[in-house]
Amino acid sequence: MLFKRLVYLFSTLLFVTSTVNTGSASSGDVSSSNLEWKTLQQWKLPQSPVDIAHSLDGKYVFVLTQENKVLIYTAQGNLEGTVPVDKGVTAIDIAPRAEMLYLINGDTQTFTALSIDFIRQIPVNGSPTLGPEDAPVNITVFTDFECPYCKKIEPLIAEVQKKNSDAAKIVFKNMPLSFHQFADPAHRAAIAAGMQDKFWEFHDALFAAEKLSNQVIENIAKGLDLNMDKWKKDMQSQQVRQRISADIQQAKEAGVTGTPTIFINGRLLKNRSMQGFQDMINEELKKN
Repeated sequence: MLFKRLVYLFSTLLFVTSTVNTGSASSGDVSSSNLEWKTLQQWKLPQSPVDIAHSLDGKYVFVLTQENKVLIYTAQGNLEGTVPVDKGVTAIDIAPRAEMLYLINGDTQTFTALSIDFIRQIPVNGSPTLGPEDAPVNITVFTDFECPYCKKIEPLIAEVQKKNSDAAKIVFKNMPLSFHQFADPAHRAAIAAGMQDKFWEFHDALFAAEKLSNQVIENIAKGLDLNMDKWKKDMQSQQVRQRISADIQQAKEAGVTGTPTIFINGRLLKNRSMQGFQDMINEELKKN
């Protein structure tokens, strides 16, 4: 445990120095021939810090304060939220991706594990949806038509929506990955098909295709009896490109780094099984 705390102390030395000390180090100052430091980030804390932890991916910083609170910051210094803790908590730790917060209480001699969910406000307007418009549960899926993992999970998403047809709505978000050659044209093609009320048919055909290519995408459009001239024009339009760009920006703001990524009413789905889906849906329905 001591070794682990020393590793945290070393890896967050710059943060501690910049938030606890009243002064700041000069960029490039050298204290010995083998050590050089530079202030990379600094923000003011509203309370005196007691302990600190950060996620393995560097996205979040957790600060335990003397006022018995854990302040959760993004790496850019934006306060995401505050967790009140019992008096006597003197040390904290977190799971690698900040999905769990661990508390050590010296007064009560207890260890506590808290699950952490960051609730994301993800816009629905303008996105293709499947299910009742007024559904109490939104299942928001950031996906890539050329992603094999997205293709694999599609039948499960369909099963979840069918089982919860009165309560859940699927919200589709475009996230074509740059290293997938046909992802971007496939997404533009599906949105263009949506302008002729054929988005979900195109969606299903793209995921059903063994391998994507420009010819496969065009054949899907022909098979759905689309107005081909309009479809091709819409595919190249700024309106369609901006729709994809908006979704990618929303993904970035929600901390999405890969596909598929799924949120249920803004909460990240961690257990991508039927039971995992259903448990979260049931939790959301209880709230309502």
